[in-house]
Order: sequence, then structure tokens, then C-alpha cells
Amino acid sequence: PSIIFIDEIDSIAPKREEVTGEVERRVVAQLLTLMDGLEERGQVIVIGATNRIEAIDPALRRPGRFDREIEIGVPDRDGRYEILQIHTRNMPLEPDYSLEFILPALERLKKTLKENGDNRYRDIDFIIEEVRDLEKKEEIKKAIESWMPEDLKEELDREVIKAMLRYIADQTHGFVGADIEALCKEAAMKALRRILPEIDFNEEELPQEILENLKVTMDDFKESLKEIEPSAMREVLVEVPNVRWEDVGGLEDVKREIIEAVEWPLKYPEKFRKFGIKPPKGVLLYGPPGTGKTLIAKAVANESEANFISVKGSELLSKWLGESEKAVRKIFRKARQVAPCIIFFDEIDAIAPMRGLDEGSRAVERVVNQLLTEMDGLEELDGVIVIGATNRPDILDPALLRPGRFDRLVYVRPPDKESRYAIFKIHTREMPLADDVDLEELAAITGGYVGADIEAICREAVMLALRENMNAEKVEMRHFLEAIRKIKPSVTESMISFYERFEERAKEIKKREKALLGYG
Repeated sequence: PSIIFIDEIDSIAPKREEVTGEVERRVVAQLLTLMDGLEERGQVIVIGATNRIEAIDPALRRPGRFDREIEIGVPDRDGRYEILQIHTRNMPLEPDYSLEFILPALERLKKTLKENGDNRYRDIDFIIEEVRDLEKKEEIKKAIESWMPEDLKEELDREVIKAMLRYIADQTHGFVGADIEALCKEAAMKALRRILPEIDFNEEELPQEILENLKVTMDDFKESLKEIEPSAMREVLVEVPNVRWEDVGGLEDVKREIIEAVEWPLKYPEKFRKFGIKPPKGVLLYGPPGTGKTLIAKAVANESEANFISVKGSELLSKWLGESEKAVRKIFRKARQVAPCIIFFDEIDAIAPMRGLDEGSRAVERVVNQLLTEMDGLEELDGVIVIGATNRPDILDPALLRPGRFDRLVYVRPPDKESRYAIFKIHTREMPLADDVDLEELAAITGGYVGADIEAICREAVMLALRENMNAEKVEMRHFLEAIRKIKPSVTESMISFYERFEERAKEIKKREKALLGYG
């Protein structure tokens, strides 16, 4: 008996109708004949491996040839934890005594002792109470070493390392085995780089004390996580933006709605399952240009600790038949693989306008159809949330705006006085200001200005100060007032009334839908 293993089988058995060369067709035909021809195959098993299943000739995928198809998917949290255990088995890990790891480790140790009938579990309660109020790792470590016997200390270290690995497993959404191996190698390299200055390369052997100091810490893994990305996402991954909620000035109502609709489902999916409800699938941010729609999407991607795919309309549209729809399918497939994930469509009106408006836009209509199918089709969007941003909500296809697709329509309105003050504070926090600069007064006189306008005012004020004197130390109030005279608000009254009318219309539509469903 023997096994034939053909790796990357798609390269020797592609679809015959798609290949141009005769040789490739003959190779596929020969493979089909050998696997299920007139001659008996005997005790020979053929195993093929591919990551492009759709590229293989369909005749190979029928019973009698490849009878079984086994998909080796992206590992879940438990799978990632097991893979991490394998790759760190022989690695000198330093137990991290910070509270986020030590408290769950103590709880697990207490549970184990209790199950084994060991009365020392009562002592663990005392230790938990004592360390709970300590902040520094060194203090926690010192306290535990003074209160805990050596055998329990070793057991606790093992539990702390398990808690560390569980944390890493939680942070590595979409990582496959090879990615996790690369992460462990990178963490080990960081530990090595740390002790390199202490090594004397003229010596034949490393001194024992240096070897004992060679420990891979949690910080090594955290730093490595910034550099290693899931291989499934390399084509589409956009680095998670370094924007936090405090970088978004004002817009408190919008922030709260986005946190509830996007952050909660991705961070606490078990809470939604507990109450038997499905979280929103999509959130549409609409409003005048420059109000911070894209900034909000960046902040929620960072704060929710999810993978982030940013899509621009121009990248999706292709002149080749079927390519645009394939690109949409690919984006959603990747997002499902690396869930929890946020897909962000900026200027979504470019790829999802109302169907039937233009006879020459069949490609765009097919993209809209594909988008509708992906967002609310037979295949579940589990752990994937779509965020769209547009300043033309009126031309979006109505089918996208119904529940099950974009469930939440969020109007990002121009900032009020308090929000403008918060935006001024954000854009001037690293700016040396003169004592006469009054941000509240600036917020009061910039009615109608949006976030992008205020950023432009701050930038122009700095430029004016530098034009006056290249060695200027501070930006003065007169520079801001001059900048305001030069920069006009980008949002007009008619634009605001247009968005408010759309908001009213959207509320009416939602109300009618609720009435039809019998709960409005």
C-alpha cells in the first residue's frame, strides 16, 4: 500500500476550458484516467492539497477520484491556543505577574486545589484579596513569593503562562498555524536581541547567568503582534488605524450609537446570544463632507480590536465581466475567515448607487446585487460588521437601507459649539499656544464649520505664525482669527437641510417597516 501526496494540485490540474496549452490539458486527462480509468488502482491513496479549490478541474472532484473533500479552515480561539502551546513548549516563557493574568491564574489554581480536596485552596482567597489592590508586577511577585509555598508557586506559574497564551489566542483573530509559528519566532528573536549587548562573541560558550536571563516575556509577544499579520489578510489587510475615541471631537451621540452597534457585538457576542438576538449587520454613516465619518470608522476599528478591511469603490470596479462581483465575494470571504472583522466601504455611493438610473452601468448593478447577497444572503455574516460612509445617501440603492443590510443609519451632523471646542482642543493639544488664545471663543465664532475645516484653521494659523517669524515660539489668537477669515465653512444651510430631510425620511421608512412587522 502507498500514499501519493500532490501538493498545490491546482497547478497541474486546472480547469481544462481555462488553460490555453495542450500539455496542461493532457496532464489533467492523464490524471483523470489514472485515478479512475480501466486499470485498477490497487492499494494506492491519492491526497491532494490546494488553497484554490475553485481552480481545479471539476472532473477531478467527483466520486471515484477525489471522493472526500476536507476543508482545513482558519483555527478558532481554542485551536489557536493549542497551536500556541505546541510552539511555546520548549520556550523559556517569563510568567507575567500583571493583574490581568495573575487573578484568573489564582482562580484556576484555587479551583484545581478544591477539586483535588487540598485545603490550601482557602489560602488562595486570602492571596487574591491581598494582590487585588497592588498595581506593580514586582509588588505582586514579591507578595506571592512571601505567602505561597514553592510547589504551589510552580503550579501558579504554569497557570499564569496558560492565561498569557489564552490572551494571545484572543488577540490573533484570523491567524493560521504558520502565522502563530512566525509570531512565536519573532517574540523569541526580540528576547534574543535584548540580551545581545551582554554576549561576548569571543567566548565559545554562553555564561550560565546569561542563559538564565534569556526569557520570552508578554511584552515580546505584544510587540510581535504589531508586526505579524494574518497571512489570509495580506492582500486586503489595512493596518488598524491608530485612532482612539478621544481623537474624535464631540459627536457623543454618534459615538454611543456606533459603540453599541459595532463594538459591543464584536467584543461581547455571547451577550447577544444569551438574549437570543442578532446584532446589526451594517451601519451607514452619512452627513456633509468633513464631519468625521471616516475618522469614526478608524476609531471603532481600533477600539474594537477587530481586523479591519478598508474598501474603495475604484478598487472594486473592473471592466472585465464578473471580476467586480468576484472582488466583493473575496472581501467577504476573507472577512469571515478572520472574524471578528470590520469591512469599511468609504464613499459607498460610488459602488452601490440606485439600480436602473443609468443604462450603461451594468457592472455597478452587478456589484450592488452581490453586496446585497453577501450582507443578507444564505451564508451567515458571523462576527463581521459592515460600515459604509457617504455624503450622498439619497442615491444609494434602497434595498441596502433596509433591516438586515444597513440596520443603523447614523447621521453625522456638523458639530455644535461644544463639539467644535473639543475638536479645537484635539488639534491644538501639541501646539504651543499664546496666553491670549481662547478656544471657547474660537468655537463660538466658527458656527457652520466642520471637523475638517477646524483642522484646516489650526494648520493655517501655524503657517501664518511661521510666515511672520520662522523662529516663532507660539501661535497667537490673531493668527487663528486671520485663518478663520481666510477659510470659509464647507457646509451650507441648504446642505444641512438636505441631510435633515433625508434623516426624517429614513425615520419614516423605519417607522413604516416596524408597523408592517407589527411592532411599531
